[in-house]
Amino acid sequence: MPNTKSAIRRVRRVKKQTLVNRIRKSKYKSSIKHMEILIKKGDKKKIKEYFPKFQSILMQVAKKGVVNRKTAARKISKVSKRIS
Repeated sequence: MPNTKSAIRRVRRVKKQTLVNRIRKSKYKSSIKHMEILIKKGDKKKIKEYFPKFQSILMQVAKKGVVNRKTAARKISKVSKRIS
């Protein structure tokens, strides 16, 4: 248990940050799954429409530090090779 006033505030802050990070990670994972589904279906038009949004989501999450920047770049690169 936190003993000082600042430690108590820090615990509250970490709870909020954890919630936000969990939402971001969920958004990241669901966008990857959505892209995988589109690739399996083979719908080129929908893939081309969704790809910029996919890139944006991954880089936003990487920018905030939820996932590593290089991990996001690697995921984008692999998907890009698969759809070309």
